[in-house]
Amino acid sequence: MIGLILAGFLIVLFIIICWRHSWGVCTSKTDLTGKTVIITGCNTGIGYYVALDLAFRNARIIMACRNAEKANAAKEKIIAETGNKQIVFQQVNLSSLQSVRQFAERIIKEESRLDILINNAGIMHSNSLLTEDGLTTIYATNHFAPFLLTNLLLDLLQSSAPSRVINVSSHGHKIGSIRFENMKCPMLDDGNRTYANTKLANVLFTRELARRTEGKGVSTFSVHPGFCDTELFRFMPSLVQALMTRYPLMKTAKEGAQTILHCALSEGIESTSGEYYSDCKVSSTSAKGRDMAVAKKLWEVL
Repeated sequence: MIGLILAGFLIVLFIIICWRHSWGVCTSKTDLTGKTVIITGCNTGIGYYVALDLAFRNARIIMACRNAEKANAAKEKIIAETGNKQIVFQQVNLSSLQSVRQFAERIIKEESRLDILINNAGIMHSNSLLTEDGLTTIYATNHFAPFLLTNLLLDLLQSSAPSRVINVSSHGHKIGSIRFENMKCPMLDDGNRTYANTKLANVLFTRELARRTEGKGVSTFSVHPGFCDTELFRFMPSLVQALMTRYPLMKTAKEGAQTILHCALSEGIESTSGEYYSDCKVSSTSAKGRDMAVAKKLWEVL
């Protein structure tokens, strides 16, 4: 009996090791001297490690975050570790479209170029609050904010071409659907379902953005970072958090940053603009993630 248990344990361990070795790693050596990058939600988790990596590559990084105290602490930590003093914090509340517009106005006024925009910030919590714009908080933060921000900064991205837009999505999009009435009525969906819907919106937005910017020097990709142990789960019940953070197949935040970095840095992937990436390679989406009619309609909602 003990032998069978041990054999079973070794098999499971082997599967876990093989699975972890299949995770993608960004191998790009690209230097970003003279380049400007905006990263939303990068004071902790995946976004922090993206910012840290790009700081080592000499990029000018604009940290677009809501919490000033946490963002400034993260900024100082990145500067201390990398020696790169070109790290700037700009405050923005992604649940407020007015705040997004004000942030974009500051960027356009103060920055001469924008080479990479990484729409990383996201929330997963399930509350019943509407924003000041009449949108559910999760839809406002996860979809409408990056949609609006990208469009407001599109001229700057195009004038800085070749440039890139990275939208952080999730494999959770595969259980999502776009129901336009749910964007303004939190009672029609539970939070987990709404999260999946917003991640599907990210995939569709990326595809339509690629279509609209074709030939203009802007490449865009949606990314599944992996199932990661990050603060994304901070609004979930404590029991759920405890189970998730102990799941043996979860990536660390640093591991979760790899596919984002791959899409931001790798040369020769411009021809895949609009595609969905997982583990540093193009991955399949749900059929709904390829519905260009819905993608076009989604563009007209805001």
